[in-house]
Amino acid sequence: MSHFATINTQIKDIEALRAACSEMGLSLLQNAEARGFLTNQTHGEFVIRLKGPYDIAINCQPNGTYGLTTDWWDGHVEREVGKDYGKLLQLYGVHKTLQEARRKGFWARRSQGADGIIKVVLTGGVA
Repeated sequence: MSHFATINTQIKDIEALRAACSEMGLSLLQNAEARGFLTNQTHGEFVIRLKGPYDIAINCQPNGTYGLTTDWWDGHVEREVGKDYGKLLQLYGVHKTLQEARRKGFWARRSQGADGIIKVVLTGGVA
């Protein structure tokens, strides 16, 4: 019996995702198998190799965005990347914002509050 579940996301940029994974101390592998409960595995165009026993498979969806598939059993994945991938998606958004800001000539400064909220401040840019 498979425990894997897919959540469609707005991830469109693998390099921003790679930067988010790197910041979290996680590896992003290409064309790999994601681990799940017992010996269950699922293939991913990309796989986030987690520190615990399970991983996250990433595959392109028909709409061009990437879906994240994992085995949520026993909270292993949630402890590493947050509820519903919250920490991972937050960092993905930060890195995507920083990429786009730099590309458009903005200076970016980022800070994180004690509550975990990340604030990105942009200055300058092309008029």
